[in-house]
Amino acid sequence: MATEISAQSQPDSALPDSTLPDGLPHARIRIHPCFHSRFLPDDRDVTVYLPPGYEEDTDRQYPVLYMQDGQNLFDPRTSFIPGRTWQVANTADAVITSGGVEPLIVVGVANTGEHRLAEYTPTRDWKMGGGEAHKYGDLLTEDLLPFIASMYRVRPGPASTGLGGSSLGGLVTLYLGLKYPDIYGKLAVMSPSVWWNHKSIVGYVNETAPAIQRRPRIWLDVGDAEGRRTIADTDMLDRRLEASGWRLERDLHYERVAGGTHDEAAWAQRVGPMLRFLFPAWES
Repeated sequence: MATEISAQSQPDSALPDSTLPDGLPHARIRIHPCFHSRFLPDDRDVTVYLPPGYEEDTDRQYPVLYMQDGQNLFDPRTSFIPGRTWQVANTADAVITSGGVEPLIVVGVANTGEHRLAEYTPTRDWKMGGGEAHKYGDLLTEDLLPFIASMYRVRPGPASTGLGGSSLGGLVTLYLGLKYPDIYGKLAVMSPSVWWNHKSIVGYVNETAPAIQRRPRIWLDVGDAEGRRTIADTDMLDRRLEASGWRLERDLHYERVAGGTHDEAAWAQRVGPMLRFLFPAWES
């Protein structure tokens, strides 16, 4: 059963994301434009957030959270709704500095606009198309992860590697997390599009879960203002995960957010709690 929180609570940081109080760009954001992959034709920007202390503690390695829809995470100029982001950089700064979250790197992988639906869907729908998530997974695992490891001090292994996203980004996160449990050990599945192709992701859970020896830790959520069907679908997904062996508050947390809507402002409210569950400071 879901835990309910209020979407009206204050975020961990009220500052506009990717900016400091004086309006300068966030000091620890790095942008790699036009990242090229062997598996998909469109290049995309990759944005990297580095935690407090990264430049000073040069011997330390850090866990990494890879997130879909990277243009919506940090920069209000590139977000889908101009001016509204997930506030990831400032929220991560706040929860890390407070001692609740292990210092981590966050990598935002931009979507490619018109091809987003195809890249984020694991199966092909006879009306809407799609079904190229396996290629997107190859982009992440074969091209991007080695690139990030070559550029930054990354701590390897599934216990230190997370994947996250919302809506279709949440759908592809769960799909790839179950496909590659030996790579991604922490999943942020936020407002997932369970409805896609007759809820095929539920069947995928049933098919893959028995063979997974080390289950990834999953943060699952939905806003109660996203519609009754969306809530019912996410409730069903939660039940299937529990029936497949995930244990609430150990390797699964299901959050039903009071007043939560399907947009960047709502997901920004959930970044701090999600990071605390997936990357708690006591694991560092």
